[in-house]
Amino acid sequence: MFASFSAWSLRGRGPVRLTAGAVVCGLAVTGVMVAGAGPAVADEATPREGGATATIGGLKTFGAAVIRMDSGDQQVSAGLFEMSVDGGGMLQTYCVDIHTPTQKDAKYHEAPWSSTSLGVNDDAGRIRWILQNSYPQVNDLAALAKKAGVRGALTEQDAAAGTQVAIWRYADDVTVDAVDPQAEQLADYLEKSARDLTEPRASLTLDPPAVSGRPGERVGPVTVRTDARSVTVAPQANAARDEVRLVDKNGEPVTEAVNGSQVFFDVPEDAAPGTARLTAQASTTVPVGRAFASESRSQTQILAGSSESTVSATASATWADEGALPAVSARENCAKGGVDITASNRGDAPFTFEVVGQKHTVAAGASRTVTVPLSEDTPYDFTVTGSDGFEQRFTGMLDCLTRAAETGTTAQTYHAPSPTPLGGAPADNTNLAATGSSSATPWIAGTAIGLVVLGGAGLVIARRRETPPGD
Repeated sequence: MFASFSAWSLRGRGPVRLTAGAVVCGLAVTGVMVAGAGPAVADEATPREGGATATIGGLKTFGAAVIRMDSGDQQVSAGLFEMSVDGGGMLQTYCVDIHTPTQKDAKYHEAPWSSTSLGVNDDAGRIRWILQNSYPQVNDLAALAKKAGVRGALTEQDAAAGTQVAIWRYADDVTVDAVDPQAEQLADYLEKSARDLTEPRASLTLDPPAVSGRPGERVGPVTVRTDARSVTVAPQANAARDEVRLVDKNGEPVTEAVNGSQVFFDVPEDAAPGTARLTAQASTTVPVGRAFASESRSQTQILAGSSESTVSATASATWADEGALPAVSARENCAKGGVDITASNRGDAPFTFEVVGQKHTVAAGASRTVTVPLSEDTPYDFTVTGSDGFEQRFTGMLDCLTRAAETGTTAQTYHAPSPTPLGGAPADNTNLAATGSSSATPWIAGTAIGLVVLGGAGLVIARRRETPPGD
């Protein structure tokens, strides 16, 4: 049972461990997936730093809380969510957007704070402190209660609810209280004691995610960044061609790497212009405090605990005999309200590219980053096109603001019980947290998102606001 996880066992020192989290290494392979000769054309990509991807289940350990609003008090469930990791592993998370719907079985991916509302929240570091100094990282509830000055016994439900309430106070700038006195005392202690901590590193990244060079060269390097003991590097797909290999700086074939390892694409001198990709995969515990962003409109989560879990990252290489040598990557940037497109050019001629109707030129040997402004909570789908037939497509959804900051009003969570008036019975533990006041709102919210998905991802280049609101 996931509830049996503790901070001790999650760090890998105890006997409790999920065997499903073991890395799937498979056979060692040195080939690389290679695109056919001709212009560089990249497949559809979602800006992603790398790390774990997971599916959210529901609230597993929780109590009750009350949101104080001008329209009246609303009781909600508050506590730990459970997420299952693709490839093996389990995560425990708290949410950082109290008014945003949580979709059951929504897909999530590990993300930097800068790609979520945490990136524009000056108190994000305090939230990480709360996570490291409360349940489940601290699973000696008697000791936690004593340190927090809690009067009476502190249950797991109280600990989870109190921790979530303290996080909401910093994440959402709302007035929210735990219903249980012990949970409320813990929330007050955590809120008052929180100190600013730095953002944790990603569980696995490849830096940079895109490189370029000439045939006959070792194209790269791509540097592995991870806390995992070892990382498997291999083609992204089975359709590999032997003439392009993954090697180290000495030209020796590479199938495994560690933190700081440099991996190169060894491209034969007679190779036609093309592209190649690699995938890195490892098994590790994801650092507490990492953000998890949804691939649909579902509330952002922040990591409270991790079993040994499968994590992955990808990188690509492009090469040509002459002219420009572009390498293009993207990253969501909530501080700027858009997606940063970074283009580097290792060629001997300028690289001119166009995105959403704007042309930009990168000189030979230089790099440039431009921001594509986007509307909040709106799917985007755009293609970077360049000289010599270069094309690279990016899709996703910008989710940078909490719902309270976005609208100043509340919204109801769907796939969840309706909120109960203050004093009513808390929701049962088979559903996700609920906020709001109208029983019709879940259907409306769910239908609206469904229509967006059915209608396809539309590019929106006008932002709803000039700058995201502060805390």
